[in-house]
Amino acid sequence: MSDAKGVLLLNLGSPDAPEEGALRVYLEEFLMDERVLDYPRPIRSIVVKQFVLPKRPASSAEAYGSIWWPEGSPLVVISQRTQQALQARTGLPVELGMRYGKPSARQALQALLAAGVRDILAIPLFPHYAMSTIESAVVKTQEELHALDPEARLHIQPPYYDEPGYIKALVETARPYLQDFEHLLFSNHGLPERQIRKSDPTGAHCLRSADCCDVPSAAHGTCYRHQVLRTTEALVNEFHIPAEKYSVAYQSRLGRDKWLQPSTEDKLVELAQRGVRKLTVICPAFVADCVETLEEIGIRGKEVFLKAGGEEFELIPCINDHPAWIDALAGWVEAFEQSGEVVLAGMSQ
Repeated sequence: MSDAKGVLLLNLGSPDAPEEGALRVYLEEFLMDERVLDYPRPIRSIVVKQFVLPKRPASSAEAYGSIWWPEGSPLVVISQRTQQALQARTGLPVELGMRYGKPSARQALQALLAAGVRDILAIPLFPHYAMSTIESAVVKTQEELHALDPEARLHIQPPYYDEPGYIKALVETARPYLQDFEHLLFSNHGLPERQIRKSDPTGAHCLRSADCCDVPSAAHGTCYRHQVLRTTEALVNEFHIPAEKYSVAYQSRLGRDKWLQPSTEDKLVELAQRGVRKLTVICPAFVADCVETLEEIGIRGKEVFLKAGGEEFELIPCINDHPAWIDALAGWVEAFEQSGEVVLAGMSQ
């Protein structure tokens, strides 16, 4: 079998257009994923089709419309720019596949196979492990590749939440915004607490104590909360930020289940009410700006903070296609090309 190597970048995806019909299709595919809305299928179907799809597509279309670029969805456009930059940098075939929407993971795999690639490095564009992101994207990609070419090899880049290249990209992106700031809020995508527990291979560590993320455990390899806190710690240490000048919160809650706390919306109100006048926000769980960063935080989050008494609000861009991020990706690809193995430095348990 050919040893030709290639790269697959995996991201979440986006609707085809900021329109109600396109959002209906996208939301149904997204929310019917058993790793996103992890209820039994009959319950999931009722929730999605009877409670979400009748109303949510219209409001979501409005949200997407407020941040849509002339070239298309920011998430897709930025991911494509990253793909092109990485291919130019490494000289290897690089394709982009989305878990939901287009271009699909299947389309990306077909393009790689058509180019003669049979040894594929898949890099999920999610720094932190979650069953609704990395696990879902990887399982789907494995299924698609097996159906297309059972003999092709797929290597998965592990979560890189504290890998030096990723941290450097965050640092360089954030540096211009942290020369003079009053308070920094780390807003990470939220998760239901049950999914944190489901991802715990020990079945006895995650969320069992207040300091579980600080106590060494095999659970940390798949613990989203531990990993986002390690990312936070890395940036705090790099910029020597005292404890009173930063906060951590979790955004994008869906449904009534108990999610990771505190919520970003609650934290925005709390910070304004306790006297923070100028707030800077960073969203390190996202590598590309999207509706969750540009609209949920940049528009609605800003409105919440200002209405609660804040005066200035600044959103730090995601690492997007920053040269330092391309450097990090290229380093992983080059190591894979040379050894055929997936190697990450700096991973902590």
